[in-house]
Amino acid sequence: MKSIYKYLIIGGLVLGITSCENDFLDLNPTGQFTDAAYFKKPSDFKAYATSFYGQLQGWDFGNMDTNSDLSANTRGEGYDLGHGTIPATGTTWNYSGIRNCNILLDKAKSYKGEGDITPYMGEAYFFRAYNYFGLLKNFGGVPIITSVLDDKSPELYAPRNSRYEVTEQILSDLNKAITMLPSESSIPSNEKGKVSITTALALKAQVELYEATWEKYVGQTTDGDGQTIGAGSKGYDASNVNNYLTDVIASCEQIMASGIYSIWNKNANTAMAKSSSWYLFNLEDAASNPGGYDKTTNKEFILYSVYDYVYRQSGKNITWTSGQLYPSRKFVDMAVCTDGLPASKSPLFQGYHAAFDEFKNRDLRLLNYLYGASTTPTATPILNFGSLGYSGYSNSKFGVYGFGTRRVDNTESANWPIIRLAEVYLMYAEALYELNGSITDAQLDASINILRDRAGVARLTNALVTTYGLDMKEEIRRERAVELYREGKRFDDLKRWGILEAALNPSRLGRVVGSASYLTPYKDASGNPTSAYTANTYVFGEEAVQTPAGLLNCVVIDSKLNHSVEKKHYLFPIPSNQISINTNLLQNPGYN
Repeated sequence: MKSIYKYLIIGGLVLGITSCENDFLDLNPTGQFTDAAYFKKPSDFKAYATSFYGQLQGWDFGNMDTNSDLSANTRGEGYDLGHGTIPATGTTWNYSGIRNCNILLDKAKSYKGEGDITPYMGEAYFFRAYNYFGLLKNFGGVPIITSVLDDKSPELYAPRNSRYEVTEQILSDLNKAITMLPSESSIPSNEKGKVSITTALALKAQVELYEATWEKYVGQTTDGDGQTIGAGSKGYDASNVNNYLTDVIASCEQIMASGIYSIWNKNANTAMAKSSSWYLFNLEDAASNPGGYDKTTNKEFILYSVYDYVYRQSGKNITWTSGQLYPSRKFVDMAVCTDGLPASKSPLFQGYHAAFDEFKNRDLRLLNYLYGASTTPTATPILNFGSLGYSGYSNSKFGVYGFGTRRVDNTESANWPIIRLAEVYLMYAEALYELNGSITDAQLDASINILRDRAGVARLTNALVTTYGLDMKEEIRRERAVELYREGKRFDDLKRWGILEAALNPSRLGRVVGSASYLTPYKDASGNPTSAYTANTYVFGEEAVQTPAGLLNCVVIDSKLNHSVEKKHYLFPIPSNQISINTNLLQNPGYN
């Protein structure tokens, strides 16, 4: 691991020389890389390629689905999309990573030295695809740039390519990366975290599932005509949906069959108190959990951002802040009971009469992801924490073991997961159902039921779905929402399923407080607030909502009156400063 940090530092120095044009569509290029002594030997390409890893998503509270439908807190991250108030300025239009990949690939064309540089070219193709995927998710179609530009390059003023052309460019790059990258098993232990063939396969599956379901459920409604507005539909092919889904299944099967990765399930160790779904996300050294497991035991993360207590700490107050990422009523009710049934269908669900009833007989992920989600509480939650009030729940996912003694704020150094095997299982199951309209019990057992095993709940079967009148597609989506809670997937999922408005416009609610006819710990026999619930601290009051125990009053953390999400919000607006530089960039529909 020390080796990868060494190269990150060296690569950072190189990057400082080469990326003065860090946003080539944001400003006029001021110079080209001209160091004749560089890119002469494989180690030069290796150092430069290692600098790409700084482009990966890392520890940032903006990556935790804040202000989604599963988040009741009112922190600022994600507020614009979560409420339908996206400004036209924008901050996510960034081609610097793409330009840096183009530099390496351009230098590779003239490389005459001895030694193989193929793996580093593979990294450049991978990261160029990764960057274009980020742009695709934010803006749809964008200009495709695959060469190094100068201040006279006409591509600086090119129009947008369509989302379909961008997707094909991404897949072309990933296919090249797959032929050039090393196998995961051949990467030395001190360089783990570098991308491999299976990493590229996982990203390819993610891209194709995203685009297939987008085209299936959103369609061409956000494209515009490409002449007066939007990026248009050039390259659209209706057969791509099934082609992409078929390819997702094949890629996932290849990863699953490789034997390289496995689900990190240490629940059999009594010292771990069935809390693998908590310790996985704060895994560092052997002292980071009572079982003595360190990062080398984690074979679940496939693409991740590497951190280290000595070389690269998070620099974020992760434990303290993540505790303020309050789960919503919707998320808590999503988790199934131990019989595998949704709480609304399960005879095991205990309701809300006592403070911890709702956590009894429930999915271990719910208990692992929430502070205080215990059936043997030491204290009653108090719902009077300020002018906006809190949800009555507190997030524990990402919080560290031994906070305040073993680790303090800003020093937490667990790796940040971007794609893990759990998501591969979820993508596999979803793609199968989207393609065929069905999934077999054997396919469920080979994928998401492995996650249910770790969660301590009964397996999902076709018989369970039929007997209890469930919808298999919705159950697969439920599994995804619960398993990947706060891992930066939720907004993208709501968009590609075409349900962004329906999910984000309702109020974000907290605990059930009931009424005179449904007593909870938070009201007395007359329906008046008890000391555990101070109603006047909740400026939006209460709202009746359908819960697994019927229509009940819940505290409102973020009122539906604040939400105005529309179809246009499936894409961000092209930043106004970019349009002023390049008048050929047409704005996305709805923002003019």
